[in-house]
Amino acid sequence: MRVVTFGEIMLKLQPEGYLRFFQNDKMLATFGGAEANVAVSLANFGVDSRYVTKLPEGPIGQGAVNSLRYFGVDVSKIARGGDRIGIYFAEKGASQRGSVCIYDRDNSAIKKSSKEDFDWNDIFDGADWFHYTGITPALGRNVYEILLEAVKLAKKKGLTVSCDLNYRSKLWSRESAREAMTELCKYTDIICANEEDAKDVFGINAGAATDVKGGKLDLAGYEKSASELQKMFGAKYVAYTLRTSINASENEWQGMIFDGKDFFYSKKYLIHIVDRVGGGDSFSAGLIYSLLNGKSAREAVSFAVAASCLKHSIEGDFNMVSVAEVEKLAKGDGSGRVVR
Repeated sequence: MRVVTFGEIMLKLQPEGYLRFFQNDKMLATFGGAEANVAVSLANFGVDSRYVTKLPEGPIGQGAVNSLRYFGVDVSKIARGGDRIGIYFAEKGASQRGSVCIYDRDNSAIKKSSKEDFDWNDIFDGADWFHYTGITPALGRNVYEILLEAVKLAKKKGLTVSCDLNYRSKLWSRESAREAMTELCKYTDIICANEEDAKDVFGINAGAATDVKGGKLDLAGYEKSASELQKMFGAKYVAYTLRTSINASENEWQGMIFDGKDFFYSKKYLIHIVDRVGGGDSFSAGLIYSLLNGKSAREAVSFAVAASCLKHSIEGDFNMVSVAEVEKLAKGDGSGRVVR
């Protein structure tokens, strides 16, 4: 089984621990990006995952490639060229102080890419699944057209196509997002989202009773929202992450999946957050792994939420956990006891 993901991987610069930007003179340098995070998670689950992007030649671009290769991700179809890699600065929040992300990705290699950079017939050779997020088409009209060509061919070849809506207001407007995602989702089998994504992109509200900042979730509203999204595109599954933000350090975390007929919920976890970046990506990866391996919708959402719960305990964008660790938590062992 092979999964292909396509998007932008960036250089991530972050102060140590919970320091604020330039509180001292040190920054940690790592790499991350939504679809790359999914590819790494899947590789750690033993899935043959291939990541596609465009990166500049030179030590920084090669560093990004090497960060993926380390985990066993297939990087053979990454296009090379362009002048720079995108950068994002991340400041981790704590308690009542929220996290901050600042992007510096204009003129990055993938934002300047063209259709000629990607031979999708070759890229999809031997593939069973294609995954993308709403961040990728937000990078520019050219990237949207590249992605549209990819999803059309993926469907023609019989691949399962999944998408995490992942709306980013710093990258594009709601109107632009709705226009692009409406077209892309016509070719998408599995749609992942949260309450804000569905509202921002498609105007689907989870209900007046939901107040994520106030810690109130209206499950009936979520079911209505997922049902509307499923009907809009005829998706096989619509999956939502349900996050209750107590503060920046503690959240309640749950998931729901809708198969067009029934709604299935995972258990709810109370998580103490070490790093929440990549939480949604690890959820998507958990769903993909589960459904590829024939798990039921109920089993899939339980595995995906457990995988994402564990990601919140790991520094960096990548979810470095195994199937056994996820299954242990999904089966009820969340004690955190020392393994000797």
